[in-house]
Amino acid sequence: MTRARLMDVKLPDFGVPEEIPVIGDAIYKARLDQLRKRMDHAGLNAIVVYADREHTANFTYLTGFDPRFEEALFILSAGRDPVIITGPENLGRARASKNSPSAILSPTFGLMGQDRTKTPSLVDLLSNAGIQRQYKVGVAGWKYFISDETPDFESWSEVPSFIIDTLRHLVGEEGRVINAGRLFMDSETGLRAINEIDQLAQFEFAACHASEAIKKVLFGVRPGMREMDAARLMALGQYPLSAHPMLSSGQRAYAGLESPSDRVINKGDPMTTALGLWGGLTARAGWVAESADDLPHDVRDYIARLAAPYFETAAAWYEMIGIGVKGGDLYRMVWDRLGDPFFGLILNPGHLIHIDEWMNTPIYRDSQETLRSHQAIQLDIIPATGSSYFTTNIEDGVILLDEEGRAAFAEKYPEAWRRIETRRAYMLDVLGIKLKPETLPLSNLAGYLPPFFLSPKSVLVRK
Repeated sequence: MTRARLMDVKLPDFGVPEEIPVIGDAIYKARLDQLRKRMDHAGLNAIVVYADREHTANFTYLTGFDPRFEEALFILSAGRDPVIITGPENLGRARASKNSPSAILSPTFGLMGQDRTKTPSLVDLLSNAGIQRQYKVGVAGWKYFISDETPDFESWSEVPSFIIDTLRHLVGEEGRVINAGRLFMDSETGLRAINEIDQLAQFEFAACHASEAIKKVLFGVRPGMREMDAARLMALGQYPLSAHPMLSSGQRAYAGLESPSDRVINKGDPMTTALGLWGGLTARAGWVAESADDLPHDVRDYIARLAAPYFETAAAWYEMIGIGVKGGDLYRMVWDRLGDPFFGLILNPGHLIHIDEWMNTPIYRDSQETLRSHQAIQLDIIPATGSSYFTTNIEDGVILLDEEGRAAFAEKYPEAWRRIETRRAYMLDVLGIKLKPETLPLSNLAGYLPPFFLSPKSVLVRK
C-alpha cells in the first residue's frame, strides 16, 4: 500500500544566488594536465576536441569558451601548447579563453556567405598544430560508441566528415584516428564524471535558477493563457541553456519535448514544462486542474494509478542514492516498482548531469558501477504511458559529497550550503524523504510534486 497522499504544504523561499561561482585558472590548468596524462595512458599523440553550439561541453570544460553560431576545434598535441581553430565571430572569445591557447581563424568554421577567399588549408592548420603522419589521434565530440553497436566502435565518429577525413589524410595509413569521447564522458572514468567544488557550486547556481523558473510556471499558469504567456513566466536570460525551454499542453504535451506555441491552455489539459541551464535542469508534468474532478472521467484515479506510485518511487530513489551505491541496484529498484508496461519507462532512471544536460549514466541494467563523491546526478524517472493518464514528472539534480567534500563546500560557499541544508530539512520534515548525509539537493523544488498545477500547494508527501 502506498504511503503517498496529497497534502497542502508551504514551499519555503530557499533563496537564489546572485553571483555565479567562478572556476579559476588553476582548475582549468589542472584539467589540461589531466588530459595530457590520459592521452599518454591511451597511447595518443594528439587529441582534437570538437564543438558547435549544440555540443560544447567537453570543449567548454577545457576552455570556459563555447562557440556560438560557429564551430571550433581544440587541438592538443604531445609536447605542444593547445591551439583553437574557430570562425570569425568567435575568434576574440577564443583568444580570451582559458589555458592560454593560440586561436587561429578559419572561415570554414564560420557561417556560410562570409568571405572565404583567403581561407587557410585545414591540412596546414592541423599540421601546424602538431598533427603528423603516423600519429594516433583521438577525436572527442559529444558521444562515443560501444561494441554492441558496431565492431568498428573506435573508428566511428559523430564529428563532421570534413574534419575526420582531413585528419585521416594527415596521419596516413600508418596512423589512426579514433573516437576519444570516452576520455571525457565515460560515466566511471571520464574526466567530467567527477567535479571540483567550484564546478558543483556553479551547478547549484544553475539548478536554483532553473527550478525558480519552473516554480513561477507552476504557481502562475492559468486557463486562457497561451503557452507562450506561460513560458514567459520563466523570465529567461540569465545563464546559458543546456536544453531548449519546454512547455506544451493538451495533445501537444504527449510529445514531451515541444517548445511553447500560441495554443491556449484550457482547464483539464495535461501539461509539461522544463528548463535546463548549464548544470541544472528542472522538469514537471501534470494537469492544469485544481483537483481530480477537473480531469477526464476515465483518469480521475490519476493519483492512485500513476502519481502516487511514481512519487513513492522517486522518494525511494532519493533515499537510496548515495556514495558506493551500484547503478544497477538503483535501476532495479525503480524497475521493480514501475516495471509494469502501463508506466512505459524507457529512459535510464537517472544520469550524470554537467554542462550538457545528459553527460552519461552509471545507472543501467546490471551496472556494477558505483556512485562516487563529487558526482552530479539527475533524477530522471519519466513514465510514458501513451494513454489518457498522460504522465507525471519530478526531475531535479543532486550532488554527492563525502564528509571532506561537504566541509570544503560549506567553507567556500556558505550561502549555497545553507540552501542545501534547508532543502534537506524540508524534504525530511515536510515531504517525508530522508536523504543520506552525502546526498545534497540542488533544486529549490527538490521532491516537490504538485499533480494539479492550479493547486500548486497541494503536493504528494510520504506520511
